[in-house]
Parts: sequence; C-alpha cells; structure tokens
Amino acid sequence: MHRRGFLKSAGVVTVLVVGGGVWRAYDHGVFSVGEGPAFEPWKDWQETKDGPLALVRAAILAASPHNTQPWLFKVTNSSIDLFLDTQRNPGALDPYLREEHIGMGCALENLMLAAAANGYSASATLLPGKLTQSSAYPKQELVAQVGLAPGQKRQSELYDAIPYRHTNRNPYQLKTLPSDFVEWIRQLASEEADVKVFVFTTDEDRSHIVNMISKANDIVYADPQVEQGSQRWIRTEWSDVQKFRDGLILDEFGQPPFTTAIIKFTPPWWLRFAFRHKLLRGMSYTDLLHATPLFGVIAVHDRYDREQSLRVGRVWQRAHLLATARHLAGRPVNEAVELIDHQRFRNQEPHAMAELSELIGQNEWQSTFMFRFGCPVRQVSRSPRRPLNDVLL
Repeated sequence: MHRRGFLKSAGVVTVLVVGGGVWRAYDHGVFSVGEGPAFEPWKDWQETKDGPLALVRAAILAASPHNTQPWLFKVTNSSIDLFLDTQRNPGALDPYLREEHIGMGCALENLMLAAAANGYSASATLLPGKLTQSSAYPKQELVAQVGLAPGQKRQSELYDAIPYRHTNRNPYQLKTLPSDFVEWIRQLASEEADVKVFVFTTDEDRSHIVNMISKANDIVYADPQVEQGSQRWIRTEWSDVQKFRDGLILDEFGQPPFTTAIIKFTPPWWLRFAFRHKLLRGMSYTDLLHATPLFGVIAVHDRYDREQSLRVGRVWQRAHLLATARHLAGRPVNEAVELIDHQRFRNQEPHAMAELSELIGQNEWQSTFMFRFGCPVRQVSRSPRRPLNDVLL
C-alpha cells in the first residue's frame, strides 16, 4: 500500500499507541508494500544477461508451499541441477515433502520457460524416486537436471507473466470464467501420461468442494505440530520480512489494504495469538471459498512418486501463469489433500483419500493438488524472495 492511498483511507494517522508502546507506520512497512531488498528479485530478474543464471533468476520467482523457496541450483554453462533443500519445509503439514517437490516442479517450469526466452534449447531430466517421511531425506536432494544447448529464442505469454504471478488469497468475484480458459485448464496436462486435471464449475460440485476443504482445514490445523510447523513461515514483522526474505507476509493474507495497515501496527505477541485462533480473516474461510467460480484438482497415478510430483508442479505453475496472463487470480487450496498425508502419517483411516476419489470419479487417479481461479476483487503484493547468491551451490 502506498503512502498516499493509506492517508486517503485513514486520515493523517502515522502512529498508534498500543500497550504503552508507539508503533510507527514506517517501521512496519505500511508505506513500503513490496519494497526493499526482499522484493528486488521481482524487479531485476531480466536486467542482467548473465547466461544460465538468468534462468535461475526466473526460477526463484515460482510458487512454493508457504513460500518456503526450497530450491538450490548448481549451474554450469551447459547445465543446471535442481536440488531440494529438505530443511526448508513446513513440518507436519507436509510430512512426506510432497508439496515441497511440487514447489520444485514450479521452479523447473519457470526455468524452462526462461531457457526458451533466453535462446537455449533445454532438456529436463526428472530423477525417479519415492517420497518418504521428511526425516529420512538428506539435507539436499537432487531432483532434476536440465541440459542446455544454443537454440532459437522463443518468448511466450507465460514467460512474460512470470513477474506478475502472485498467490491471491482474497475473495473472488463469483462470475463465470471464459469458456476457452476453462477448457485450456482442463486440457493442460493432456500430453502428460501420469498427470490429469479435473475442473469443477457447477454449483453442486463447488459447494461440495468448499465443505470438503473447510472440514479438512479444521482437522489438519487442529494438530499442534501442524500449527507449529506452519507458524514457522509466517513473517509478521517487517524487519523479519527483509531479513529472511521468505514465508507468508501480512500483505498477502487477503485483507483490505486499510485493514492490513492497521494490523501492521499490532504487537507481534497479539498477531501470533490472532493467527493461532484465526482472528485475522475478515470473512470466514468457508465464505471466502464460496466466492470461487472454478475449482481444480490435479491428479497422478502415484501421489508419492517423485517424478510425478515434479510434473504436477510444472502443470500448476503453467496454469497459474496462464491465469495471470488472462488477468485472473489463483491460489492453491490443498487442505483436503494435506488431510490425506495427515491421516497416512498418523496411521488413521484414509477417509480423505476416499472422498477425493469419489469427487473425481476415477479410482485410478490420485488427487495431489487443488486450486481455485476467479476474477480478483483486488490485486495483491509480491512475496519476498531470497537473493540469487543464497540459492546457488
């Protein structure tokens, strides 16, 4: 939120006294949304033509669960190896690092789009393997290798959308999306043998999905270990945003700009309490989900196959970039799939798996990623990003 817009909304209010302390607007990022070192990678990703590193600059702008940015890259003039930093994860929320591998696929998709745009002929090799409990992984896991050779420059609308793609957690306008866009999403993985996209737009299906997600959200986040792992990646203080350059920040939580500005004045101890008890949502999560014209499910033949998880990430990144190019908003809504992991990890009956299988109507496919698209009620801020030097091996 810019200073002029804040003053117009709030009057000339620059300080707020809370609990005897003075919380200054400038110290809490009220007037500097999307600014500072944590956001520079969004601005300078095309400024330097530094060979293969230009591809990594695009890759680090990809989506990742809780903005954990779990990627590391080993770069030569003819290749880029992608490693998963297994320590950068949200704990019990992702006990098999399934979502982290999907995030790696998102980075790979950005990298491949940038390769074509920068005049490379790139070939990606996905390393086979099975996902296991997070404690069994090495600190760094090689997941993909990209070979580079000279090629013809091919810049696409998806590549052009990279700096504008942001996760939008606001309510959406409940109006029908263009039929060609819906069909494109439905056919997005048509050339993938092990990935399929299911699209849901009817009132009955959307209502069923909302209830499913809401119920799963309540169950998953009732687990204290899940809550603890998630909280690790929430940055409520502006100084931490600039220091760590990762995680979820207040400007992304779907609140109106004025509400977000007021929240930034709030002491950190109260914010932790508010996040824990879900007091910061201007509307219930269920109501927010109801304002969704399109839900999607990405499914695979084996939810815990590493290569298939990477391919899912590529498909999701591609879908979100297309939505961005069409001026639509999107975000993951993965609680129902996370409940599958949760029940498996806790040795509970696989009720969530059965419910999702019933939703898509095909037992040979396993749901592994869910999302929503719609027309945004407002645009959102960029998310912080780690600098290039921090992700190079």
